[in-house]
Amino acid sequence: MAQTVRGPQTVLKYEVEVGEQGRIEISLPFAPGARVVVFVIPEPQDALNDLAAAAESSLAFWHNPLDDEDWNNA
Repeated sequence: MAQTVRGPQTVLKYEVEVGEQGRIEISLPFAPGARVVVFVIPEPQDALNDLAAAAESSLAFWHNPLDDEDWNNA
């Protein structure tokens, strides 16, 4: 089977909400009639919300003088 080698491709990411009857609508920066491939991946609700909350809750983790001393002298 022959392999197809392609150059770099433009990748766009859109975060949209599914509307009535399971439809989404986006506007793309491509010419009418251009062919595109669409991947649909549902966003995990709990995992990202927990991670964002943890990241925003405190910066104390990064302000550790002992760790800073080790890394700054490495």
